[in-house]
Amino acid sequence: MRPPASLVTLHQPALPEDVFERLLRAVRRVGKERLRHTYQTTFWFDLRSPPESVVEEAALLLAPHVPGLLALRGVEWWLSRMYATDVRVDFHQDRDERLALAGGPLRHPRVSTILFLNRVRGGALAVTREPPCEDNPSLAPEKLDLTLVAPRPNRFAVFRGDLTHGVLDADNRIPDRPLPGPARLRLTLALNWWDRRPTVVPTFAEAGVYPALRVRRPDGRASRRA
Repeated sequence: MRPPASLVTLHQPALPEDVFERLLRAVRRVGKERLRHTYQTTFWFDLRSPPESVVEEAALLLAPHVPGLLALRGVEWWLSRMYATDVRVDFHQDRDERLALAGGPLRHPRVSTILFLNRVRGGALAVTREPPCEDNPSLAPEKLDLTLVAPRPNRFAVFRGDLTHGVLDADNRIPDRPLPGPARLRLTLALNWWDRRPTVVPTFAEAGVYPALRVRRPDGRASRRA
């Protein structure tokens, strides 16, 4: 399924159903742990290493959908959780965040990807070639030439790592204020695919958070390495 003139390639279903359901259950067990810092809680997974989390197990199965895989070293990933009635992520381009903040060169991942875990009202992913604009709400580009992807379970969105992207609100408009009414937590996994490890991004085991995501041993217990 691809929207006309899309900047995004979609794969659905992206994961085998049993793998997806196991992943979704694990993310739901995380609940609201570190919810306020969900976008700052990122992890590095070297594709040559054994997976430490259920997300990394899924990443290995998603990897064949990623273009240029042979040139890639690993995946930077995080839980993207938000309410579409209160979007707190501006339009942006993914980058080596620590390097950029330290005044270093601007480095983008080779490929950016999103795995949607559930369905919510609105909350579309919006991708564009246009740069963010600091004068607009949510840093939305001046020209709204957007490819939109609706959140649907087990939908995998793949796009170029230097493209601008953001999230629309529950009415699928540019977020400019919180919206009234109840909302479900929008659950996705963000996975950026790099040819080199981003600066100061720990592995899942090094970070020691989100124990619900640990790989489970054959006896059903979670690994204690994290």
